[in-house]
Amino acid sequence: MSTTANANLFSRLFDTLDDTTRLAIETPDGKHISYGDLVARSGQIANVLVRRGVKPGDRVAVQVEKSVENLILYLAVVRAGAVYLPLNTAYTLNELDYFITDAEPSLVVCDPAKAEGLRTIAAKVGARVETLDASGKGSLSEGADASSADFATVPRGNDDLAAILYTSGTTGRSKGAMLSHDNLASNSQTLVDFWRFTDKDVLIHALPIYHTHGLFVASNVTLFARAAMIFLPKLDPERIIQLMSRATVLMGVPTFYTRLLQSPNLTKDATGHMRLFISGSAPLLAETHREWSARTGHAVLERYGMTETNMNISNPCDGERVPGAVGFPLPGVSARVVDPETGKVLEADEIGMIEVKGPNIFKGYWRMPEKTRSEFRDDGFFITGDLGKVDTKGYFHIVGRGKDLVISGGFNVYPKEIESEIDAIDGVVESAVIGVPHADFGEGVTAVVVPQKGATLDEAAILRALDGRLAKFKMPKRVLFVDDLPRNTMGKVQKNVLRDSYKDLYTT
Repeated sequence: MSTTANANLFSRLFDTLDDTTRLAIETPDGKHISYGDLVARSGQIANVLVRRGVKPGDRVAVQVEKSVENLILYLAVVRAGAVYLPLNTAYTLNELDYFITDAEPSLVVCDPAKAEGLRTIAAKVGARVETLDASGKGSLSEGADASSADFATVPRGNDDLAAILYTSGTTGRSKGAMLSHDNLASNSQTLVDFWRFTDKDVLIHALPIYHTHGLFVASNVTLFARAAMIFLPKLDPERIIQLMSRATVLMGVPTFYTRLLQSPNLTKDATGHMRLFISGSAPLLAETHREWSARTGHAVLERYGMTETNMNISNPCDGERVPGAVGFPLPGVSARVVDPETGKVLEADEIGMIEVKGPNIFKGYWRMPEKTRSEFRDDGFFITGDLGKVDTKGYFHIVGRGKDLVISGGFNVYPKEIESEIDAIDGVVESAVIGVPHADFGEGVTAVVVPQKGATLDEAAILRALDGRLAKFKMPKRVLFVDDLPRNTMGKVQKNVLRDSYKDLYTT
């Protein structure tokens, strides 16, 4: 619960700030942004938001490239009592139409290049549009430049919403996970303690900031600890290796570690100054874990979280980090593995559904009360949809998903959406999209297509037809053709059979 009079996440982050000159963010071009700068600039942007009609509880949808100004926009939205809604920068206008009409934001902030297309969509829900480009310039920043830095942080309660993040599911379209001020603050403060963050830490921040990992885990944890971050626009392995001599922590997805391992410059000496390497958002292969340890002398700390819950489970800071395991439930979080049908808690090494409970668990799905009810047990545990087991030492292991979700490069990919697009292509009878183990991406999005008799379809034709219809991270890495899809007696496509058939597709 909040230790300040105001439960607003912004208040919890900054009300106790004692040194405004302390470094918060360093940019690749050498700019230094202090904690005081964050407070002042967030005040200027919050004043713009209010002038644009944003009221407490309103959604502010944001699809802009990673920049310090974008991160400060997040802080300003929360400070103004509104609800931050980040959207993947790869989403097409076709995809954005769904999110904006569903969330009904009062303001949409986008890249100038998308402004015209987004104005048409925003007009449907009466939203205004402001712009912000990759360098942090645009109509929003111009408005902020002319605004006062003084802004009284809007009072919020623990359960008031701070953010909505859209997540993939197994039925229908993406669902908006509603996260409260207390969900975000409590989880960040737990992680500061659990991962031993202090004001001496320097995080290499190379993650995107439109999902949980880069926005809430990396940014909030750093700010709560009064630590600093070096803010990179994206993954740049050689740059990251150079920065290790003056940084202490790296947070990444498995792709980061496989790419870094490809560099001859990754050595024990290069990583000597580093304290902690954290991996999440997708399963880290046990072989990657072992190769990293051998090359650097550091064991990667793998953890387990979700859009709906932030972090639930983590390998220990002190103690053995088991390759292939995600560790133990965080302090204050309960986790269990149950029989999916009966809800009975299973014995060690028995595989079942992972369920979690704690102050980090979201408030439910935006405007989907029935869906929300169906995802929670009567005793308040959230049904994650992930299958796992607990070993005899108490370490949790994720073994797959009850849902057919594919996690590729740390991004959730919902197969049904891709299948619908493929099935609409001339000459296609049906398709099945699966995730197949991929050293770089965790899972490679793979499409298995049944063509009509006599159709002259090939992989290139399918990919051409999908281009511009789907975000790049959803695009199949491979398209394979078969005469029929395997089915069970109920006629349901057996994706487990397909996954098994093609499990070595990306290793050979």
